[in-house]
Amino acid sequence: MLDSVIINRYKSRMTGLSLPLAIHFWNGETLNLGKPEQVRLSLHSLKAATALSAPTLGKFARCYVEGEIDLDGDMREIIRLGEQLCVESDCITEDKKGSAAWKWWRHTRTRDRKNIGYHYDVSNDFYALWLDQQRVYSCAYFRHLDDTLEQAQIAKLDHICKKLQLQLGEHLLDIGCGWGGLVLHAVEHYGVRAVGITLSQNQHDYVREQIKARRLQDRLAVHLMDYRDVPEDTLFDKIASVGMFEHVGRGNLDTYFAKIFRLLKPGGLVMNHGITSAGVDTAGLGSGIAEFIDDYVFPGGDLVHASRVIESLARQGLECVDAENLRPHYAKTLWHWVTRLEAHSEVARQMIGEQKYRIWRIYMAGSAHAFDRGWMALFQIVAGKPLADGSLPYPFTRDHIYR
Repeated sequence: MLDSVIINRYKSRMTGLSLPLAIHFWNGETLNLGKPEQVRLSLHSLKAATALSAPTLGKFARCYVEGEIDLDGDMREIIRLGEQLCVESDCITEDKKGSAAWKWWRHTRTRDRKNIGYHYDVSNDFYALWLDQQRVYSCAYFRHLDDTLEQAQIAKLDHICKKLQLQLGEHLLDIGCGWGGLVLHAVEHYGVRAVGITLSQNQHDYVREQIKARRLQDRLAVHLMDYRDVPEDTLFDKIASVGMFEHVGRGNLDTYFAKIFRLLKPGGLVMNHGITSAGVDTAGLGSGIAEFIDDYVFPGGDLVHASRVIESLARQGLECVDAENLRPHYAKTLWHWVTRLEAHSEVARQMIGEQKYRIWRIYMAGSAHAFDRGWMALFQIVAGKPLADGSLPYPFTRDHIYR
């Protein structure tokens, strides 16, 4: 009897909607909201129906990951229709005064290492299924709309190296080096010496293997190390941080950029590449998305607006000389990843299990949608450490980036 009541409530709430969606209930009933059917939402229990009686995007994602519902169809349509069905559609929320203060404790060395391990130490072979050949797990740079993911990721690596004006023999530090895409590229194509650091054991071991296989032991080193623990007796000409500062925590941004300032030679450059929030004063993504990501994907992740990044850089004595928003590039990158993951769905499920496969599928598709919708941005911010006389050698134009 209760089943019928809940199902009837669904039907009543959906009355008048015209969407290419069919809802299949656990008792065999079906509700068609429009033709042709492009997406199928299957509710497997009364529990699922109750959870989604007032749906948010975060609830949809949780129910999917826990196997309480199935979502069949093109992921672009699934996410788009999911947003239309949500009772809470505002996905950019304002920060409440002091709401970020409690998060400082989430970014101890031990906790950060655990959080990074949770996300990145899933399986190197799993990531290899859907990343490019360089295993670059960050926003690509599409010089042309029809570029392949491989072409776009190599273009991104060059984009960073040119922004940093890497020169033969310079010393480069990569904070959060991932699977080594940037440091390997910089050493082999720009003739620098480099050090990469990561908190992921799997990434560290993979980069070490690559260094040995490519015979780069005299020019490249990788360390399993927290950025706070990098020795300050050796200074670097250039520093890069790609897709890492999202894990730093807004309360630690000054500490993070102060460390970079101390590690950088006068006249040196740093490039911070990372996801930023769209709202100036934001507590994270709304509609339950931020909570889902924190619980299932990136524990301890924190987004701030690009203006706060520039402000924090300036407080530590680093002058911003270039800022570029690659938001549409990240949407395109993520849709490439989703397509590749789905193409290897059976192998992926065998590697990491059904639940983790669902986490990555819906997380990456949802993130792509968020970048498409302008709920998040991706900024590359270049800053320099001025010389003693206050000058900072940097080109008058951006021509050096596009040659």
